[in-house]
Amino acid sequence: MSVGASLQSVLGRGAAFARIAQFHPELTAFRRDLHAHPELGFEEVYTSGRVAEMLKVCGVDSIHTGIGKTGVVALVHGQGRSASNPGRMIGLRADMDALPLTEHNECTWRSSKPGLMHGCGHDGHTAMLMGAARYLAETRRFDGTAVLIFQPGEEGYAGARAMMQDGLFERFPCEQVYAQHNSPETPLGVIGITPGPMQAAVDRIEIRVIGKGGHGARPHQGVDPVLVAAHIITAVQSVVSRNLSAFDQAVISICSMQAGHPGAMSVIPGEATLVGTVRTYSERVQDQIEDRLRALCIGVAQGFGASAELTYERVYPATVNTVPEARFACDVAAALVGEDKVWRDMVPSMGGEDFSFMLQAKPGAYIRIGQGLPHGPGPHPLHNSRYDFNDDILPLGAALHASLIEQALPMASGVIDA
Repeated sequence: MSVGASLQSVLGRGAAFARIAQFHPELTAFRRDLHAHPELGFEEVYTSGRVAEMLKVCGVDSIHTGIGKTGVVALVHGQGRSASNPGRMIGLRADMDALPLTEHNECTWRSSKPGLMHGCGHDGHTAMLMGAARYLAETRRFDGTAVLIFQPGEEGYAGARAMMQDGLFERFPCEQVYAQHNSPETPLGVIGITPGPMQAAVDRIEIRVIGKGGHGARPHQGVDPVLVAAHIITAVQSVVSRNLSAFDQAVISICSMQAGHPGAMSVIPGEATLVGTVRTYSERVQDQIEDRLRALCIGVAQGFGASAELTYERVYPATVNTVPEARFACDVAAALVGEDKVWRDMVPSMGGEDFSFMLQAKPGAYIRIGQGLPHGPGPHPLHNSRYDFNDDILPLGAALHASLIEQALPMASGVIDA
């Protein structure tokens, strides 16, 4: 497979794209191999091994493995730079892990592991960064060092934080850091960036309702936690609409309820547990929701003679792009695909992303790259059993990575044309 002339005109232009398009078949084969061998967070042994193997073939200057358990970092030095004189460093990050999801695709590269699949496109993200590694190592048309970060455990394992705790930015002091994520809902070749909040904070809530068990025929002798939990579920829906300003954005979803035994039709259980998630863009709103939820759960339960306990776990912070770096990324993207295909104020997502940890430590931007149909969305969304990464965008994503390096670290003669 290679990018044809008509598809090139849709997807990109410039020296980086043209060169990377020439090895599109190799990137596609690499991506599909990763897709066939999915691994969960911190279990990416095969994946990180293949990444290290391919990086050697690409000719990068150094490869560092085992960072954050299974993370890999590669360095590519620009012209005149070396390990002893790296110059300015810019980081590019790709996530590597898969999902605990059964794949229902029939492609030849479908998952070889029952119950595991690349349902979020991290195989494609890894391949795009590999394409950038090959191009940057070939050309070295930049002044500084590209830090290529292949991260484990994005899907709920906080792999970004694990790499940082393992000394990522102390060992490789990046000035800025960038990441891309495919977007099936965005038209093919469109690049979207938002200055400021790009992805929501991810919080996990668990509400334990303690009542008094009894016989279903004599509910007056007990305190029914199922009834109390039902009232809490209803009341929770008022937190956003009646406690937050209309200008604030938040989502609260109760996604699971566990109580009693499925076969016990006449037994009122003693406890019920609700599990859900809260999504917000600011710590102020996050604090407000946590406080209100705790008071509401306790108050509703007390009104029925029960008690309730709220466990509020802040899993990932909001992914917030720094404004100068977001605007810079937009300009680089516009040179690559044209201004008409850059969404400079893309609507933020309520989905979560652990690249947020890196953006708390370094300036940078999280970028979405459209992989849908040329004039509309793709057929299957992320985290769907029939999702697959669109290999057509591999050269575009790789060229965007490479162009960020070339434009952020220009040669002394001036900024390189993307």
